[in-house]
Amino acid sequence: MYQALYRKYRPLTFEDVVGQEHITSTLKRQVQTGRLSHAYLFSGTRGTGKTTCARILARAVNCEHPVNGDPCNQCASCRGILDESVMDVVEMDAASHSGVDDVRALREEAVFSPASVKKRVYIIDEAHALASSSMSFNALLKILEEPPEHVIFILCTTDPQKLPPTIVSRCQRHSFTRIEPAAIAERLRYVAGQEGIELEPEAAELLSRLADGGLRDALSLLDQCSASEHIGTAEVLSAMGLAGSRRTVELLDAIGAGDAEKALTLFSRLWQGGKEPAGILNELGGLMRDVLLLQVAPRNGEALLSGIYETQTLRRFASQLTGSQLMDGMSAIRAANVGGTDPRRAAEMCLVRLCVPETGDTLAGLKTRVSRLEAALKSGAAIPAPAAVPVPEPIPAAEPAAGPAPAPAPPEPPQQEDEAPWYTDADAPPEDTDDILPPAHDPEPPAKQEPKPPERPSPASPAPDGGAVWDALVRGLNGKLDMGAYAILMTPTQVTGSYDGDTLSVVFATPIAKMMLDNPTNQALFQQELQAVTGKSGHVAFIDRPPAETPKPNMEKLDALGRFGNIKFE
Repeated sequence: MYQALYRKYRPLTFEDVVGQEHITSTLKRQVQTGRLSHAYLFSGTRGTGKTTCARILARAVNCEHPVNGDPCNQCASCRGILDESVMDVVEMDAASHSGVDDVRALREEAVFSPASVKKRVYIIDEAHALASSSMSFNALLKILEEPPEHVIFILCTTDPQKLPPTIVSRCQRHSFTRIEPAAIAERLRYVAGQEGIELEPEAAELLSRLADGGLRDALSLLDQCSASEHIGTAEVLSAMGLAGSRRTVELLDAIGAGDAEKALTLFSRLWQGGKEPAGILNELGGLMRDVLLLQVAPRNGEALLSGIYETQTLRRFASQLTGSQLMDGMSAIRAANVGGTDPRRAAEMCLVRLCVPETGDTLAGLKTRVSRLEAALKSGAAIPAPAAVPVPEPIPAAEPAAGPAPAPAPPEPPQQEDEAPWYTDADAPPEDTDDILPPAHDPEPPAKQEPKPPERPSPASPAPDGGAVWDALVRGLNGKLDMGAYAILMTPTQVTGSYDGDTLSVVFATPIAKMMLDNPTNQALFQQELQAVTGKSGHVAFIDRPPAETPKPNMEKLDALGRFGNIKFE
């Protein structure tokens, strides 16, 4: 029966454990001197050697002929523990035995002396799963506090934060770190040589980076790629369903250029080639992460890079993309729900959002747009004006039939509206009733006509005066400014404007109006619209209205009124 590589090449001594020398050296000295703890806590990420070291320690403390703190793996005790025939070494999975009854049974069994070895060793894997029942920890606490001399507990966990402090304080804790990619690659080349597999150094480095610090994951990936006798970078990418560094660089190039069509075409090709959407986005996020690290730490950032991409390529992206774009891009990739029922659609929407931030009214999209404008201003490039909302052309009126032109109607005499008198009824002058004759009948008052609003000139023709220019300019900016900024512009109490034939003065009455309108993008829009309205290029000046001065009191009148004793001024 075939045995997986991570099981076949599991370390049997502390010397074989990779990347955890700070722990294995301590455990070896404790075995040599006999100063063993009654409880150990091994914590760390998956695949870093926690359970392996626990098994080696269980054999070492019971070995009949230990070698420099390592088990000999030849004596009866070591062979019995290896083939699991010794009942005094118990390995319990806490995920499936998290009940309080299981812990109570373990506690009752631990008081008995070992039958065939020196020490009873209990290896509790995934010990944080006991947190599902607080009574389980309470049942384990008593025996951890006062254990028998022949019992050793070894707790292994990937989430030590879930363990109560009362348990952690009674254990000797050892933290397993992530294994360096170089050490993993060296171990992979050794295993490949033992299995007769030709593994290229580049492929070994790629597998070590994909393992994310776990040697077990790296061996599983090597086992997955071992279908062919020769394993190169292409075979690793094909087996893992990854896009590769070249395709990922092309994808980020399309995103930086805002070319959504090219990005979606590349994604479609990768999708047809069997690449997973989650893997494509994860590689894209990893490239953004490397670019961001090199951007914020240009001197020492190379030591933190993944090593998948060339430094020259990363520096090119660091000069093209802003930190805000990279941060928002990684946030969008993290928020994309590619694990749902339609991962392809979720990945495509994520790519569209990265290429065209204007498609969403999110804060991240607004920040990306602002960062692009700042970068354009800094580099001196031209700022493209936002696309205006298309206005439908008016339908031309039907032309009259051919024939003699009708005679123009005589102009009607203008009707004067009744104006209100400037005096009141009490101050009205006396009427000369002798010259006034009573009317024969009450004539009907003439119907009042509503005054027609002045027509605004069209943007294509020059405006007759400054007020009409301002009205035409405000009307032309509809759809080009943001809704909030245009609402402020339409409010006379917030913004007023005037044109003197050369300069358009935009006066801000409030700070909110200045904040919403006074920016380089809006200045360019005002400049373009002024040229469209007047037919010539003019100057646009944004002015803050000074606060109104408080009128000073008339001191002469106050002194005159102060002569009266019953008047008091406060």
